[in-house]
Amino acid sequence: MSSRTRFSRIAATAAVVALAATGCGGSSKDAANDSGKSGKSGTYSGKGVGLAYDIGGKGDQSFNDAAFAGLQKAEKEFKIGGRDIEPQDGESSADKVQRLQQLAQAGYNPVIGVGFVYADAVKEVAAKFPKTTFGIIDDDTDKAPNVADMVFHEEQSSYLAGVAAAKASKKHHIGFIGGVDIPLIHKFEQGYVQGAQSVDPKIKIEKQYLTQTPQEGGFASPDKGKDAASGQIDAGADVLYHAAGLSGQGVISEAASKKVWVIGVDSDQYAQSSLAAYKDHILGSALKNVGGAVYDLVKSVHEGKPKTGVVRGGLENDGVGFADSNPKYQAMKDVVAAVDKAKQDIVSGKVTVTVK
Repeated sequence: MSSRTRFSRIAATAAVVALAATGCGGSSKDAANDSGKSGKSGTYSGKGVGLAYDIGGKGDQSFNDAAFAGLQKAEKEFKIGGRDIEPQDGESSADKVQRLQQLAQAGYNPVIGVGFVYADAVKEVAAKFPKTTFGIIDDDTDKAPNVADMVFHEEQSSYLAGVAAAKASKKHHIGFIGGVDIPLIHKFEQGYVQGAQSVDPKIKIEKQYLTQTPQEGGFASPDKGKDAASGQIDAGADVLYHAAGLSGQGVISEAASKKVWVIGVDSDQYAQSSLAAYKDHILGSALKNVGGAVYDLVKSVHEGKPKTGVVRGGLENDGVGFADSNPKYQAMKDVVAAVDKAKQDIVSGKVTVTVK
């Protein structure tokens, strides 16, 4: 059975939808047209969806764009409005609180913070607006009872990326580039390493983090990604995997220029028009269904049964996966078979991907 799951097909479509919209700090639908009408069930009376982006903002072709695709799908299906707001350079925690509070006060429901950087802000603002549902992606610390913590088994999709990299490598030498040296990105690295070593225990793996903190631009600096990729390729790696947000565009472009394989992250980066010049070298992408999580939360609120607590996505529920859009990947039958088997082993419980 091909590793192209229902999720990967949806993710590719969602990426195209996300790229169709532009603008900063505005609404994906004109705020003046937000109807605030109830849905078919008559239970929804909010103004629409409020979405606050992570570092890198809309246009990263990865994490934030996936969230925006989920918002767009919900707007279209439920015929509700929405507003999405960009982060600012060098902003403080107070800025994040103000942003979420602005959305809640305006009547948006749910209000979603895209990324763990919103953890404290969501906790503070959700307590002030108990009748509004809040969501946060990539954080599951204790918050108010009206908060949905949307988290993922990134280590599982990264394990598949590691299997693909090890099988595709001609030099038995691969690389990992993380945006920021934090526990969340460690999950990507650890899953990748375990997957690669399951194929080749002696494989050489380059590892590098672009910055120590998000504020230093690890998720928003393609030039940093490019330099890191260049160094790993010069060291001998012939397959790279990035978990670096917008910085990953630099990793992808450099890998393509040096004619080595690169594995994308979060969205199906092979399918994105802005990366079309490099797509022949994008082996696949470790997917994280951020768009699906956003859509599901909006749906639950629209139907009057809002999700709360920890909502986790893994391979077993298409919360994560591995995109196989590149025909060159599909032609590598041994790689495809190894990735498919690894997925089946994880879902069945035969293989457990561990993180520290």
